[in-house]
Amino acid sequence: MVTEAILTQSSATPTVKHPVLVIDDEYGPRESVAFALSSDFNVDTAERAAEGLAKIRAREYATIVLDIRMPEMDGIRALEEIRKVDPLVAVIMLTGYGTLLTAQQAIAGGANQYLRKPPDIMELLAAVRKQAEGTLVRRHQAKLTREALDLSLTLKKEIERNEPQVWQGRASVELVHDLNNPLTVVIGYATLLAEEARQLAARDPELGSKLLDYTRMVERAAEYCHHLSENWRLSTKKLMEMKRLDLMQIARDVQQVIFFGNPAIQITGAADTPVLGSKFELMRVFQNLFKNALEAGAESVAVALTRGTDGLKVVITDNGPGMDSDSIRRALQGGYTSKASGTGLGLGICRHLISAHGGTFELKSELGKGTEIRLTFPIAQPG
Repeated sequence: MVTEAILTQSSATPTVKHPVLVIDDEYGPRESVAFALSSDFNVDTAERAAEGLAKIRAREYATIVLDIRMPEMDGIRALEEIRKVDPLVAVIMLTGYGTLLTAQQAIAGGANQYLRKPPDIMELLAAVRKQAEGTLVRRHQAKLTREALDLSLTLKKEIERNEPQVWQGRASVELVHDLNNPLTVVIGYATLLAEEARQLAARDPELGSKLLDYTRMVERAAEYCHHLSENWRLSTKKLMEMKRLDLMQIARDVQQVIFFGNPAIQITGAADTPVLGSKFELMRVFQNLFKNALEAGAESVAVALTRGTDGLKVVITDNGPGMDSDSIRRALQGGYTSKASGTGLGLGICRHLISAHGGTFELKSELGKGTEIRLTFPIAQPG
């Protein structure tokens, strides 16, 4: 392990002399300790705590040898200040006879070891070597921790930056997501068609007309499924085919074909709503927005289309449970859903398709007050 390697290397005679600071107001003891340590360490000295603190702020030391009894600022107070500047450096307190209680208080306050003054030379060397090793280990562990935190922060930012595009990398899930509703419609209408066909011979001929209507519904839903399948297969080779379309009619087709004419969806507004776009891609937009509102618990979805000088505006308002600000942010980024089986792709798909049509997307919501989505599209010019 790295820590073991550090300890093994440091326990031998050091090839690099690590810096040690001796702080003592008495010249003789200070220089004596410095001389004793100079064979193994690069020793610096200070005669006052303030001077020592200035040096600690300027560089990192492996160990600090600190006298307790000093004028102006004693060792206990100096230790508190040292820990504010460098919480990792080892501190050895020197105390004269009769002040062991003070030394013990220093240990409780963050000192790593204390020695009686004047210290035994061999005991002093052994203590500084041991404490210097400890400082090296702590600094190395702190460095690894910082690097891990920095990496974690970088990864988090990268994930957040790429989150809006997550759904693009899950195109197969998107395909299943969008095919699910029209396929359900195909099955539902096919069942109705078969039932009516069985009764047709014995019922009123008007059922023939009804049967034809059901058949047309199946055809329209199947055509939609075919488009989605082809769009997936040729997505890297084919651009959307843009035509002049009636946006109001597209919204009504989705309500009728995909949602069986659900009366909870009410569509009102301008009669003339021309846009330049892809019919089936715009159907996907309305499909996802209606589906999200209804599955979230909305009992009514009001769709209002207006035509202005700055484009066509579509406002979709529901009376569902609404969302808080964090849920709105996550929903707009993509990959967020409140449903147990949801993929969180719906809004991402809508924003992408609306942008491809030159439109804009805005979502407003509040808990307990429902959700409002505003879309704008350029008006298609005649010709």
